Amino acid sequence: MMTQADKTLHISAMEQGSIKDQFKTDVKKGLGDTPKKLQSKYFYDAIGDGLFQQIMAMPEYYLTRCELDIFKNRTVDLATLITNAGTAFDLIELGAGDATKSSYLLKHLIRQNIEFAYMPIDISGNILNVLNEKLKADIPGLPITCLEGDYFTMLKKATKISGRRKVVLFLGGNIGNMEQEEALAFCLELREHVNPGDIVVMGFDLKKNPQTILDAYNDKAGITAAFNLNMLARINRELKANFNIDSFKHYQNYDPLTGACRSFLISCDDQKVSIDEKIISFAKDEFIYMEVSQKFSQEDIQVLANATGFEITCSVTDSKGWFTDSLWVAH
Repeated sequence: MMTQADKTLHISAMEQGSIKDQFKTDVKKGLGDTPKKLQSKYFYDAIGDGLFQQIMAMPEYYLTRCELDIFKNRTVDLATLITNAGTAFDLIELGAGDATKSSYLLKHLIRQNIEFAYMPIDISGNILNVLNEKLKADIPGLPITCLEGDYFTMLKKATKISGRRKVVLFLGGNIGNMEQEEALAFCLELREHVNPGDIVVMGFDLKKNPQTILDAYNDKAGITAAFNLNMLARINRELKANFNIDSFKHYQNYDPLTGACRSFLISCDDQKVSIDEKIISFAKDEFIYMEVSQKFSQEDIQVLANATGFEITCSVTDSKGWFTDSLWVAH
């Protein structure tokens, strides 16, 4: 007989057809804007997932190692903080990826016989399938519900699945992939989806030596460049576009004043691209804005929490002091 803990649910936000339609709509809108831009959430198809795994393994890409340091060496502290209420809870991870970091916490909670369920949310069905198989093998008995789709659509679904208190993980410095006003709006909406006393554990990449930051997003091996260019290849594959990938180059910069690290694709020539019978013109040296990776001070984090209905109760930092996981409690 299969127990509830052995069951794995996979709930998708949309049928594949409507996901593709949304992708097409967003791409055509973004490339029709001035300046042109693409949404970073679309980096993550099967090829993009593989490239990002390579990025995380790069010697220059310190972020994963720093947060992994926290989850490997401060797991007991994190677990104590989120279980203090003593009641069962749902552990919801936004943008779960392969759960390399959070799996340390999951294993600890299972060993301690803590009553909880794990609900990873990701827009990539591919990575959720990988995650599902990995966790079934690595953590037998873990109750898991995989939720494929946008964060808040799936967070709303998670609240319908269970009325237990929520602990929401938003790791990896993903909050930094938003412009400052977007991050504020995101945290305000997140607060609307949780109840007073619910917990959010949010990862922030801290401001540090500018060269260290720039090197992390502009590696000599060109993996980050390939990751960015794969977005154009994905548009070709899925939307029957005709981007000449060799006619675009990756460009990265970092502004230590604002803490914004931004990536772009630069058109090497005057060229035209067809997407679903829509012709998009590029001038030589015109850019497509791809992504921001915002860096924070502790004061920046405090201001963001206070402005969005949360109180910071603890911050756990890696051994280098380069990254922090900040524990917020909803007012």
